Amino acid sequence: MKRLVTAGRGGTGKTSFVALMTKYFLEKEETPVLLVDVDPDQNLAEMVGVDLESEGVKTIAELVTDTFLEKGGTSVGISPADRIEAAIFEHGLYEGETFDLLAVGTRWIEGCYCLPDEALKSALQALTKNYRYVLIDSPAGLEHLNRKIATQVNDVFAVMGPSHKSFENAKRSLRIMEEIEIGFDRFYLVGGCLFPEELEKEAAEQTGQPYLGKIEFDRQVQDAVIAGRSLLDLPDDSQGYASVKRVMEKAGYR
Repeated sequence: MKRLVTAGRGGTGKTSFVALMTKYFLEKEETPVLLVDVDPDQNLAEMVGVDLESEGVKTIAELVTDTFLEKGGTSVGISPADRIEAAIFEHGLYEGETFDLLAVGTRWIEGCYCLPDEALKSALQALTKNYRYVLIDSPAGLEHLNRKIATQVNDVFAVMGPSHKSFENAKRSLRIMEEIEIGFDRFYLVGGCLFPEELEKEAAEQTGQPYLGKIEFDRQVQDAVIAGRSLLDLPDDSQGYASVKRVMEKAGYR
């Protein structure tokens, strides 16, 4: 089992990258795959053709709300994660033929994401051994890294946009992982579709990490995202998908 984490600022194309990585592994028959959507915008399910609501699947944030508000549960005396772990397996896991999916979801109550994150961390510890790959789509903020949802990952892909803040985000992500001792094998840089080619060398120099390539702009990807269609159904001539295949091959996933 390998865990791959995608990080970066909002709007750089992280979620599209995870969906296209999923397509890559499915076409190579490297299954089963577990997708983990930690972004409150929860766009990953739609990008891989899953409607969680119609499937009767709840997000972890919804299950936390059910457990501790609607059902009058308490967080005193026993780990909150332990209280809802069974509910996550029963109601919070989408199970497909080739991939499964978990989503943290949007926080509807006051406070931080500590409870949903702790619940996700506990669920992942029990689930991940059943999969060949676990692909984690991180949000733009870095607070989820601080809570150590995963304490050991294989590869981190920092997707960068055309701004100085993207450089800083990549460097902060790397620093946080090192300082709070999240183990990882490799940290890679990937250019989003708007990332200028002339900054590729600078990105590697500023961060000290290898730059794998750029996700090419693709009208087919854009149209599918706007229309809410699955990126897993993109045709073979998709330039965006072809560029992600090159990135994954360069990272050693052949």
